[in-house]
Amino acid sequence: MSSDLLVLTLLVVVVITGSALCSGVEAALLTVNPVRVHELAARHKPVAGARRLAQLRQRLGRTLSVLVIANNGFNIFGSLMLGAFAAFVFEKHKIIEVGLPLFSVGLTLLVIVFGEILPKSLGSRLALPVSLASAPVLHFLGLMMRPVVLLLERLLPAISAENEISTDENEIRLLARLGSQKGQIEADEAAMIAKVFQLNDLTARDLMTPRVAAPTLDAAAKLESLRPELLTHNAEWWVVLGKEVDKVLGVASRERLLTALLQGQGQLTPLDLSEAVEFVPEMIRADRLLIGFRRDNSGVRVVVDEFGGFVGVIGAEAVLAVLAGWWQKSN
Repeated sequence: MSSDLLVLTLLVVVVITGSALCSGVEAALLTVNPVRVHELAARHKPVAGARRLAQLRQRLGRTLSVLVIANNGFNIFGSLMLGAFAAFVFEKHKIIEVGLPLFSVGLTLLVIVFGEILPKSLGSRLALPVSLASAPVLHFLGLMMRPVVLLLERLLPAISAENEISTDENEIRLLARLGSQKGQIEADEAAMIAKVFQLNDLTARDLMTPRVAAPTLDAAAKLESLRPELLTHNAEWWVVLGKEVDKVLGVASRERLLTALLQGQGQLTPLDLSEAVEFVPEMIRADRLLIGFRRDNSGVRVVVDEFGGFVGVIGAEAVLAVLAGWWQKSN
């Protein structure tokens, strides 16, 4: 009798262990962060199992089908075989009336607790290491079960759908907010991430200094005559205008103009010290403006309307003020 019970016990351990492994790996695959997996697989020297795991997650329906088949093989077929063998053992030793019901209840509880609940909890908690470790085995099982899986995909096309990593602005904002709340990133970093997306919703017209308030200089005026204006107005850049309406001839930095005055070059004109101007449409998005400022050293753009008329001026600091949180929408 002891040998029969030993074999029965070993079979129970095998069934519960198989069910636990399948359940834990399934929970890990569903819980693991796909972005983290992609990052590990994309490294120059990828972490062991990362690329295989990324491939398995790309066809997650197929991978889960393999796990479900294996898990149910242990839970259903294994339990049926155990029940038949237990009935044989208990019948042989004349204890089937008491032993079989107790065995059935005990096996059910063991499968629920140690074959499902506990391994799924551990799999969710240790999602990444469990997924990486199980990826080669899952790939091998997938090759063995390929005919069955392909048949299921024919019957259920949803299984064959590919999972692509994607996100949107709302998800990134939410992740940044959650990371800030959990202490994973700083609160100011989360706020700046949200403001980055705000750039896409703002245009040069929203951020520019309007023409009526923009600092301008007459191209033909002498620097000496402009001294009071240059000293009292602290604008970093000045727009150099010609005689015609909306005729922008260039832009001049305050530093260069004042330097010329200090060096006794008061007979020069703003046009002599001006730089080539870059025009931007008033509806250009702020994020594109920021890219343009980063590409070259010029710190100012002249904003024009749809007819090419001068409507304002904008510098890099106006765009950066949005990221810093200094900019507020005017009514």
